[in-house]
Amino acid sequence: MLKIMLSGLLLLVLSGCSTQYPNQSLLGKSFPVVLGESLEKKQMVIPNDFAHEQTLLLIGYKQDSQFDIDRWLIGLDMTDTVLPTYELPTIQGMAPRMFSTLIDNGMRKGIPKEMWGGVITIYKDGDAVQQFTGNENPNNTRVVLINRAGEILYFYDRGFSVAALNELKAVITQ
Repeated sequence: MLKIMLSGLLLLVLSGCSTQYPNQSLLGKSFPVVLGESLEKKQMVIPNDFAHEQTLLLIGYKQDSQFDIDRWLIGLDMTDTVLPTYELPTIQGMAPRMFSTLIDNGMRKGIPKEMWGGVITIYKDGDAVQQFTGNENPNNTRVVLINRAGEILYFYDRGFSVAALNELKAVITQ
């Protein structure tokens, strides 16, 4: 019973510490410099640590975002779209930071070890990212294509669609 009560309290704390921000139009803007840590425990400065011509960021704000992220990843794979792609679970608030080890260990249990380098959790700067992109409809992935300088070449936040995937592919091949 105590376990159930503690789990409920944890859920309440984690869900009650979020601020709503309106969704934004980001095309042409620079992605903010934020700190994250891969599931391999490597510290990352985003976007500075991405030296590729183009990098795709799949940003999720809730655990339920994973469903949309997976659809994007499957769509990219099925269309042979190959480019550096990172999942960025991005959580705002002090409470999630206190439980970051627990959250990250939970993700490690569900993600194959060879994929851990492609999952970078953002806690400390989670609020800044959510404010930058907006977090309305938080189950939808924020799909962000950036260039080497961190400039946003493509942004989409309305949930996976084949049309959006085709738009992304057209931008990638320009």
